[in-house]
Amino acid sequence: MKQIILSGIVFISCFFSIESKSQQTKDSVLQQATLSACIQYAIKHQPVLQQSLLDETITEKIIQSKLADWYPQLNFNYNLQHNFELPVSYFSGNYIRNGTFNTSYIGLSATQNIFNRDVLLASRTADEIRKQTKQSTTFNSIDIASSVSKAFFDVLLTQKQVAVLDESIIRLQRSLKDAYSQYQGGVVDKTDYKRATISLNNAKAQRKQTADLIDAKYAYLKQLMGYPDSTSLVLQYDSTQMEKEAFVDTLRTINYDDRIEFQQIQTQKKLQLANLKYYKWSYLPTVSAFGNYNLGFLDNDFAKTYNQSFANSNIGIQLSLPIFQGNKRVNQIKQAELQVKRLDWDEVLLRSKINTQYAQAIAVYKSNLANYQSLKENVQLADEVYKTIRLQYTSGIKTYLDVIIAEADLNTAQINYYNSLFQLLQSKVDVQKALGKIQY
Repeated sequence: MKQIILSGIVFISCFFSIESKSQQTKDSVLQQATLSACIQYAIKHQPVLQQSLLDETITEKIIQSKLADWYPQLNFNYNLQHNFELPVSYFSGNYIRNGTFNTSYIGLSATQNIFNRDVLLASRTADEIRKQTKQSTTFNSIDIASSVSKAFFDVLLTQKQVAVLDESIIRLQRSLKDAYSQYQGGVVDKTDYKRATISLNNAKAQRKQTADLIDAKYAYLKQLMGYPDSTSLVLQYDSTQMEKEAFVDTLRTINYDDRIEFQQIQTQKKLQLANLKYYKWSYLPTVSAFGNYNLGFLDNDFAKTYNQSFANSNIGIQLSLPIFQGNKRVNQIKQAELQVKRLDWDEVLLRSKINTQYAQAIAVYKSNLANYQSLKENVQLADEVYKTIRLQYTSGIKTYLDVIIAEADLNTAQINYYNSLFQLLQSKVDVQKALGKIQY
């Protein structure tokens, strides 16, 4: 019976262990690694963002600990003292020892802040402190979303380059076969198929070099996402939809309030103004109420120390006001005022930086857009030229050198097109970031 119960416990433990591992695997693997899914995964798993979320929790606990000073503060005190020699007092011209050899006190005290500038500052700035920490998380989220998007596009670009080279290799293999057949038929000399062999070998070497970069770019993307290194990641995308989403309104104007950096500096100004008030409050008194209840025990015989108690209790209000501190308060107020002015200049500088960032981002985007529109047409033209020249070569009208040139033009046109597309997508991310419109 005990063996059956033990076997059941082992089975249940194994079952839940397998379920737990299965759930962890599902959580750590993306079933559909679209751009949106990769960004959301990074938001959930990226270590920097996890640290930011922990900072929010830590900040909340700090705020709560500061606000706790508004509540009544209760303290328990206990004291037990044995005198080897009684203290001496001078009374009526004589030195007299008084007191008892054993004393003990048990006390309960309570204080309540009525006005305390430290606690008042904590209560008035609590919401802004929370906002500041959340803004830091938002800033990191925007940065991660931007970086993941660019790394995502970089991986796709390299994959497209490999695909273009694969198509080029297929064409070159076909050309090599045709050139060799014509050489065997005595139509051309061996120069053509040797040229074809050289072009094919170059394409294979370029393909190998480009393919090796994919693993490195995947590793970088995984790092940005916080994705397990040992877990496979297969990106999914819709080329047509991606091309449609590559366009942005180039006539949009900047709204500074959309930028998280601008929001952060506004929060800093509010906190600094609160700090200025805090120093001005230093001219006001600190006021608190207090109450005490104590029991005293006295006896020369240690065993009888707690036989008799003497109680005393009191309540009152305490007011404390520094009168002169060597102009410390005046200088603190001036320092806080200067820090507010400094933040005003920080805001001016930030506006200038935002304008510059947007001007640079939109200029690069417009340049990439014009390049993309031109190169997109080139792919179709290069393909038509290649097919025509290849047909003419087969018919003996064109030389093989013309075929090589046409194939190289087609390969270049395709690679340039994909380069321009993904450069356009990456520059779109920079424009959105400059406008404060990054989606995550």
